[in-house]
Amino acid sequence: MNLKPEEILQNWEELIGYINKYISSPRKENLLEFYNKYSERLMMMPASHKKEYHNSFPGGYVEHVLRVIRCSLKQYELWKEEGAYIDTFTIEELVFSALNHDLGKLGDEENDAYINQTDEWRKKNLGEDYTFNTKLPFASVPDRGLYMLQSHGIQYSFNEMVAIQTHDGLYDEGNKKYLMSYTPEQKPRTSLPFILHQADLMAARIEFERDWLPAFQEGKTSMDVKKKNNRVETKPNTSKKLSTKTKALTSMKSDGLKNMLDNL
Repeated sequence: MNLKPEEILQNWEELIGYINKYISSPRKENLLEFYNKYSERLMMMPASHKKEYHNSFPGGYVEHVLRVIRCSLKQYELWKEEGAYIDTFTIEELVFSALNHDLGKLGDEENDAYINQTDEWRKKNLGEDYTFNTKLPFASVPDRGLYMLQSHGIQYSFNEMVAIQTHDGLYDEGNKKYLMSYTPEQKPRTSLPFILHQADLMAARIEFERDWLPAFQEGKTSMDVKKKNNRVETKPNTSKKLSTKTKALTSMKSDGLKNMLDNL
C-alpha cells in the first residue's frame, strides 16, 4: 500500500488531535513538543521493516497507531459493557498507552530505527524494504519508547508503563512475568494491558488482511507479491487531488518534509 502525501498529513493531524483531546496539561504540552520535534521522522516511518509484517511503507507507523487508538477506544466500550472494572484506569491512560505503544520504533534522538534497505536481493526476495539501523544499541521497542518519553520529561503512570511494556502480549516471552501468573495477587490489577494488546493485535491483523488477502484470492503466493512488489493499493480518488495536496504541502513549515512528501 502507498499513502498519498495528503493522506500522510491528514493522519498526522488526526494523531495530534488525539493528544489535544485526551491528554491533560501539562503532559499534553510536553507530548506536543516531543511529537513536533520528531514530526518529520514519525510522519514518514514504517510500522515494520518487511512486508510480511504490517504497514511497511512511508506513513505506515502513524496509520497503525491511529488504528490502535481507535480499536482501543472501541475495546474499552466492549469491556465496559461486559462488566469489566474500567475504573481501574482512565481514558487518558488508555489513549496515552495506545499512542506510544510502538514509540520505540522511532529510534533515538539522532538515529532512525529503520533505514532503507540497500540490498536489492533482500528487497526482492525477502520483502525487506527497510533494515535495522546498526548505529543503535539494542533495546526492545517498549523499553526504547519508555526511555524516549522519560528522557524528554514526559511522565507516565504505572498503568501506562505496564500496558506499553506488555502490548505484544505473550508473543513476547518477556511478558510472561506479568501475564502468566497463577497467583491472583500477581495478576495485573487493571484490564488496560489486555485491551491494548487486543487493539494492537486487531489493527495488525486488519492491516495484514488488507495487504495480502486480495492477492491470495487471485491465486498469488507471497513470493509473487514480494518479487513483483505487488501490494494491494486503494483506488485513487482523483477528485480535488491536486488542490488537496497543494493545500497540505503549503501548510507545512519544514522544507525538508515538503520535499519528501512531494516526491511520494
